[in-house]
Amino acid sequence: MSTQADLLVVGGGINGVGIARDAAGRGLRVTLVERDDLGSATSSASSKLVHGGLRYLEQFELRLVAEALAEREVLLRTAPHLVRPMRFVMPRAPGLRPGWMIRTGLFLYDCMAHRDTLPASDTIDLSGAGLKPEYDLGYRYADCWVDDARLVIATALDAAEHGAIVMPRTAFSAATREHDRWRVSLRTPAGTDEITARAIVNAAGPWVLDVLKQAREPERARVRLVQGSHIVVPRLYAGDHAYILQNEDRRVVFAYPYEGEYTLIGTTEVELKPDVQTGSVTVQEIDYLCRAANRYFLRQIGPDDVRWSYCGVRALVDDGAQNPSAVTRDYRLQLDTPHDGAPLLTVFGGKITTYRRLAERALERLAPCFPNMGRSWTANAQLPGGSFPDGGLEALRTALSSRYPGLPDALIAALAGRHGTYATEVLGNAAAVGDLGVPFGANLYAREVDYFVRREWARSAEDVLWRRTKAGLHLTPEQRARVESYVRNPSAYA
Repeated sequence: MSTQADLLVVGGGINGVGIARDAAGRGLRVTLVERDDLGSATSSASSKLVHGGLRYLEQFELRLVAEALAEREVLLRTAPHLVRPMRFVMPRAPGLRPGWMIRTGLFLYDCMAHRDTLPASDTIDLSGAGLKPEYDLGYRYADCWVDDARLVIATALDAAEHGAIVMPRTAFSAATREHDRWRVSLRTPAGTDEITARAIVNAAGPWVLDVLKQAREPERARVRLVQGSHIVVPRLYAGDHAYILQNEDRRVVFAYPYEGEYTLIGTTEVELKPDVQTGSVTVQEIDYLCRAANRYFLRQIGPDDVRWSYCGVRALVDDGAQNPSAVTRDYRLQLDTPHDGAPLLTVFGGKITTYRRLAERALERLAPCFPNMGRSWTANAQLPGGSFPDGGLEALRTALSSRYPGLPDALIAALAGRHGTYATEVLGNAAAVGDLGVPFGANLYAREVDYFVRREWARSAEDVLWRRTKAGLHLTPEQRARVESYVRNPSAYA
């Protein structure tokens, strides 16, 4: 039996869930399909930064920077458990960008920003900061860090709470226009299904051209697939700030504290062939990132120090730039609407910082197709778990500790950071850790795994260990295998 929807969103990355959330909140009947887990590709493999993009000023992408800086403040307000301020330091590097250029860029960055909570830029003495002696001066400014995979989940949760049907592990296989409707074939874990929709949004990221082919639509924009890889190594320096490391190829690499005892370093810019939609971290990329870090830090690293690596493939709008680093990170919306035919809106490009505004613009383009659709609403709407008491995340941790005095502070902090106020849904009436079921390590218990399966669409240990949490980085292979066994057959642990 065919399901009917106003809007079918193809792609469960950050852009897709953002559009589904916005549309459902405007009163549309929304179905979202994703061939794998939500956020399992590019959206969980970013640099995990919410930022205006200081380096985009060099490319004169002023509109993108201004929009990203405005959205940075929106995300700080609406997802304070997932988006947190971070100071960034660019060490002065003789022979590369001169000081006057960096100071001018930071001044412009400050002037363009809507800084409700973040401090202005300044200079800083880097003596004793874990860097080589020649890097004694730095330029400091503020941006934000984000748990990218959990931002996808929180946005999908809000879409579902506004009535959207969210269907991971459901592949879009074909679509045909039937006058003012699309008839779409889907492949689900249970077999083939059908849905009819008044409009389709193609937010498939690296697979965006595949969806156009399956819908028999023209490719009006060219796409370049660029792989960005990251490595995680033992902690290289003290402090909670990030470094921006300049390289002789004029690229910059981020390095910042990650998961307590590690440093995350990234990203690379490697262009892939058009038919390669998934990538893997190469030996050359690991070597590049290690050399970038070793140029600056006292503590030297090599490939054997890498504890984890990941990469994401970004589908960027081809603007003709020869260097992959210079390709625009802006987005483009392509609307195909034949006379009296059902529309298809395709999303090209984009970045995690601007996903909410991209969703608004997508709904603006589709507004003539849905004249009774509600107004925009997401700019001031908290994401699930983001409605904090006064005092922010620390106040939430204090409130949770008071409500659950029998639970360790480290566990409370982990749950508050992952779920915000929804941590109470995870914990229920637990009075002690013994009430949380099987302990897997790294502050992960069976009760939270059950919650991931029941409420957050998790179906495998990979979903739990690397996207719903980062516990996989802290667990032994035996502990990770135990999580896999539990997800497959929780009744065996009853």
